[in-house]
Amino acid sequence: MKISIIGASAGIGLQVTRLALQHGHEVATLSRRVVPLPDHQKLRRVQGSATNPNDVRAAVEGADAILVTIGTKSPLATTMFSDSARILLQTIREMGSSPTLIVLTGFGAGDSWGYNSIPMKVLFTLFLKRAYVDKSEQERLIASGYSRWAMVRPGRLTNGAMTGHYRVLDNLEEGMRVGAISRADVAHFMVAQAEHPTYLGKYPALTY
Repeated sequence: MKISIIGASAGIGLQVTRLALQHGHEVATLSRRVVPLPDHQKLRRVQGSATNPNDVRAAVEGADAILVTIGTKSPLATTMFSDSARILLQTIREMGSSPTLIVLTGFGAGDSWGYNSIPMKVLFTLFLKRAYVDKSEQERLIASGYSRWAMVRPGRLTNGAMTGHYRVLDNLEEGMRVGAISRADVAHFMVAQAEHPTYLGKYPALTY
């Protein structure tokens, strides 16, 4: 199948790209920096911005699935997540297609905020709150403007190995615990959902 990955040069996006190629898919990537992988006959790189309509269209046209893995390390307020969501939705409408859309946000976005532990709420308030305000808007825009989506909400990310064994929690419940999970296992879940989507219209949280 044809998979497009927005935000593919590092972190989960890079691992998703590598794994999708290993599974034999045709992969198109969009990132500001060159994706640091060897040349591959099934890899097409688009260097550009997730908030530039021409770049987005060049990366996602013809895709069966689009995986959004953009991120930021800045604690400052941003509109990158919501801006890119608007542009992606407009691009999909203009193409007249209906690819599966798998979007990486995080546990703490949207209504999951109230289910975080007290230490995580403190961490979010100090360092991540502004980014997550915009991630929540990203989720809202996509959920209200498209039909074939899943929002992936991992817990605290680590650089551990891929295990393929983790919990997927798709209901918010009092006392639920969403802790650590490796970026590699988040990539495993996202590629699996691109191949066989079983959580469309849901907000699966990932944790061990």
